[in-house]
Amino acid sequence: MKYRSVFDIIGPVMIGPSSSHTAGAARIGLVARQLFRTEPKKAIFRLYGSFAKTYQGHGTDVALVGGVLGFDTYDERLKEAFKFAEEKGLAYEFIEDDAVSAHPNTVRITLSDDEKSMELVGISIGGGKVEIKELNTFELRLSGNHPAIIVVHDDKYGAIAKVATLLANNEVNIGHMEVSRKDLGKEALMVIEVDQNVTEELLQEIATLPHINQVTKIHE
Repeated sequence: MKYRSVFDIIGPVMIGPSSSHTAGAARIGLVARQLFRTEPKKAIFRLYGSFAKTYQGHGTDVALVGGVLGFDTYDERLKEAFKFAEEKGLAYEFIEDDAVSAHPNTVRITLSDDEKSMELVGISIGGGKVEIKELNTFELRLSGNHPAIIVVHDDKYGAIAKVATLLANNEVNIGHMEVSRKDLGKEALMVIEVDQNVTEELLQEIATLPHINQVTKIHE
C-alpha cells in the first residue's frame, strides 16, 4: 500500500478510540453521503465480522451515523451523532449479519429518501483508511482517501476516452482508474481517483459529454 505522508502511517486526526472501528467507519459513512448527493432520510447499516461484534463498544455505530450526516473523522459532533440524526430526521438501523465477509471490518450501507436509494459496501483496512468495494451492485475499489470522480455512463465506444481527455485538457492527473459494466452495451461505471480536487464547472462539463448519465465528486 502506498502512503502519501508520515501522517498516513501514524493515523488520522480523529474522534474516538479506534482508527479501524471509529475513524474508518466515519469515513465510509461520509463517502456514502457524498455519493448519495442529497440528505438521506433513512440509513440501514448491515455489519459483518468484527464490526458486528464490537460496533457499540468501539463507537462504530456513532461513527457511521456521523459520517452519513457529513461529519469527518475529526469532527467533535461525531460523539453526539445520534442526537444530530434525531434533529435532522434521519432514521437509522443496525443489523448484525453473521455471514462470512472478505474482510472483518465490513459494512453494507443503504441510504434512501422519498425518491431514490443507494447501496454500497465498505471496509475499514486500518489506520483510518477504507475501501469501497461495491456501489449499487457494481464492483469497484475506491479508497475514499483521495479526491475521486464517479461517472455513471452508457457502455458506448469513446465514453471513457472523452472523459480522460477532458481531464487531461484541464491538467487533472489521474492517479487510479477503474471501469466496470453490468453487461455489454448497458450501464457502466468509471471510478477515477485524481491528484487534486476538481471544480464544479469541470464536473458539469463532464456531465455534458455523450453517453454520460451521472457525475459525482468525492473529496478528502
